[in-house]
Order: sequence, then structure tokens, then C-alpha cells
Amino acid sequence: MKKIISSLSFILFVGIAMVSAQDADRVRTAQPSGEKVTAADQKVISQVQVYYFHATRRCATCKAVEAVARKTIEENYGQKVSFESIDSEENAAHPLIEKYEISGQTLLLVSGDQKTDLTNDAFLYANSSPERFQKKLKAAIDKML
Repeated sequence: MKKIISSLSFILFVGIAMVSAQDADRVRTAQPSGEKVTAADQKVISQVQVYYFHATRRCATCKAVEAVARKTIEENYGQKVSFESIDSEENAAHPLIEKYEISGQTLLLVSGDQKTDLTNDAFLYANSSPERFQKKLKAAIDKML
């Protein structure tokens, strides 16, 4: 009976070790193999982070700011720039809200200690002139890279 329990324990241990090794390999090779990189993984890789803080209920312009910013970043920067949309009402205790002293709708670019607030440009142009907003966003990101 002891041999059976020992054998089962050994098999279980080996199985767990194999699964853990596979998970570690999957995390290291997530992007090259075509697997989706999560926002948490991307933050580690990214040189610039773009945060869009917004309310739960949003107007057309608020939605356009997120859509244009996300599309611009995905199409032009890959893993060099991450984008995170944060509902500041649902996530009032989010650590970035306190860290960056967010009090309303905000589009913030961060690279190390450098911060650029593009909120005014975003809300001025995202809905009415998205190309102009894309141009300003790209210029600000390029300065940070």
C-alpha cells in the first residue's frame, strides 16, 4: 500500500512539474508564437504606457478618444506602447488614480518619470478630426520612445 501511495505521489509531482514548466515556456514565448499578450505582460515589455481614465457613462467623444487612441497605438507601436482604459468610477481605488491624481476624464502618456497629458487634444479632435488627434498622439509617443 505504501508503494502505491509513493508511486502516485511521484506521478503527481512529475505531472505538476511538467505543467509548471510548460506554463513558464508559454509566458516567455507568448508573442512570437502568436498567443495574445495580456495587459499585465505588456506593461513589463512596454516603454510607454497610455492610460485613458473615464467615467462609467460616456458620450460619443469619450468613446472616440478610447477607440482612436487604441487603434493608433495597436497599428503603430506593437509592444513598445501599452494602452489601458480605466473606469475611474468602477475602479475608484485603482492605484494609478491616486498616483497620477486623476479627477476626471484623462488621457495620460507615461514613460518612466515623464508624463504627458493629452486630454485636451483628445477631446478636441477624437470625434471631429480623428486624423489630427492621431497625429498629436503619435508625435507625443514618438518623443517618449
